[in-house]
Amino acid sequence: MAENRQEAIEKLGDLIKGVQTAMLTTIDGGVLRSRPMATQETEFDGDLWFFTSSQTHKTDEIEKDNRVNVSYAAPSDNIYVSVSGTAEIIKDKARMEELWNPILKAWFPKGLDDPNIVLLKVTAEQAEYWDSTSSTFVQAAGFLKALVTGERADGGENEKINL
Repeated sequence: MAENRQEAIEKLGDLIKGVQTAMLTTIDGGVLRSRPMATQETEFDGDLWFFTSSQTHKTDEIEKDNRVNVSYAAPSDNIYVSVSGTAEIIKDKARMEELWNPILKAWFPKGLDDPNIVLLKVTAEQAEYWDSTSSTFVQAAGFLKALVTGERADGGENEKINL
């Protein structure tokens, strides 16, 4: 099982690497709310990291219900990933320094001296991915063939993973 978990983590890490923006979904009184977030570039080990402010709706929502979903899409590469897990707010200056990127000053002009800056850690519990490495032309030909033959089109690799 440990080897399968490690393989799953490596596969997910490969799929989300380079996708700069993820959609983070929280629960707000039973209603799902999503917003774009920049995943911090770190080796995926089952945890996803984001910088945020402690003064946001998402941090309030996570304190009430920490179940979240993070979705990634790279349409040009035909890669889609959905990660479900639990979130926690972390105020760890050393970890923030490790993950800090100067581009974050656009959202946090005071940098790491911003008193409201925190990390949002998402611990992945389950994931599903769709990976079709075929070119758009090959996919289109496959869809046309499916329409003509009445057979189901091959959408590429799809798997559900429990972490």
